[in-house]
Amino acid sequence: MALFTPQEALDYHALGRKGKVEVVPTKPCHTQKHLSMAYTPGVALACKEIAKDQELSFEYTARGNLVAVVSNGTAVLGLGNIGAAAGKPVMEGKGVLFKVFADVDVYDINLAVTDPDKLIEMVKALEPTFGGINLEDIKAPECFRIEETLKREMDIPVFHDDQHGTAIISGAGLINALEIAGKKAEDLVVVVSGAGAGAIACTRFYESLGVKRENIRMFDSRGHLHQGRDDLNEYKRAYAQEQAIGSLEEAFKGADCFLGLSMGGLVTQDMVKAMSDNPIIFACANPDPEITYDDAKEARPDAIMATGRSDFPNQVNNVLGFPFIFRGALDAQSTAINEEMKVAAAQALADLAKEPVPDYVKQAYGVDRMEFGVDYIIPKPLDLRVIEFVSTAVAKAAMDTGVARKQLDLPAYQKELRERLAASRRRVETLVSSYGLDI
Repeated sequence: MALFTPQEALDYHALGRKGKVEVVPTKPCHTQKHLSMAYTPGVALACKEIAKDQELSFEYTARGNLVAVVSNGTAVLGLGNIGAAAGKPVMEGKGVLFKVFADVDVYDINLAVTDPDKLIEMVKALEPTFGGINLEDIKAPECFRIEETLKREMDIPVFHDDQHGTAIISGAGLINALEIAGKKAEDLVVVVSGAGAGAIACTRFYESLGVKRENIRMFDSRGHLHQGRDDLNEYKRAYAQEQAIGSLEEAFKGADCFLGLSMGGLVTQDMVKAMSDNPIIFACANPDPEITYDDAKEARPDAIMATGRSDFPNQVNNVLGFPFIFRGALDAQSTAINEEMKVAAAQALADLAKEPVPDYVKQAYGVDRMEFGVDYIIPKPLDLRVIEFVSTAVAKAAMDTGVARKQLDLPAYQKELRERLAASRRRVETLVSSYGLDI
């Protein structure tokens, strides 16, 4: 049953102040003294200090808590290439999630440019303004080169959430699913349906968790990726196997894990029945998974199943990742989000799933029981402890790998995160309620 009507969704965006975000000052500006410090002549003092030491921009401006959500609207989830203007509601929504879940401020930057080199040049020029760059809804394969170039040439974190968000969250699920199933990553035979940005990033991440490339059977819309094909880009070629597999159905025989980031309905119950004991099935196509939760569990009651949907157990939801990853990276003043930080985020989520679940989380999801097991391998987004687990783990990994400009006292930082999120939510609720909208 739909939670809202189409008109309600449009009203949500249009009523009162248009859109979903507002920029507000954080310092008083009520007196002549305030005005003189906020702008001229007092602002010159901050400018001069930054001119002497660029790093002081993190001290005297909002840069250290400011992320750019950058998109050209060429691959908006579920909508395709709709362009920068049509994609802006999604980017504003991303900013709302950053703020609500991790108190990270966002400007959404929607660029009417499809040339990767031009986009790279424009994003690079934004570096003095932002503490981090979140690339969003940019189509493959261009998105790979764009992110790789920006990561190499910028001195702040660059993160393409369409690639790494799903990888990190499903990776957390994989860590716990392996434990429950009694399997080892290095022995896992994985079938992947989809070879776009998300699928390739997930597969790369699974390799960082121990999965062997030779055990990965990847399919795109034209079939199995194998060395006999001459239509593969460099990113797909990396997963081309020597011997061709005739069909997706054939690939499922004896497989331990399925990762789907493709289209709904591609997987049948017979395919699932052909998998090994305790199969791991991550059917993440949205809104319709490659096989439904009910069909998969009917075919294989021993399956450990996850989807991208909130109405079934084990939702792979990117909001468990990007706000908290950037929170930790920003607070450590990291120059990058590296592989170690991403693995730390996944491990932190996997660890949190093993902790007793607070009553408020169970109440929010309308259940009496929620505990680590087949139907609970990934924490819930409404669990307020996610920021403490993930952001702290990410900050620690940044410090351990030498990309942090700032060293944090981690126990104190964890406490600060809890208090910060509570204070931020109070501010946001007060502001939103001041509009008096009943939506």
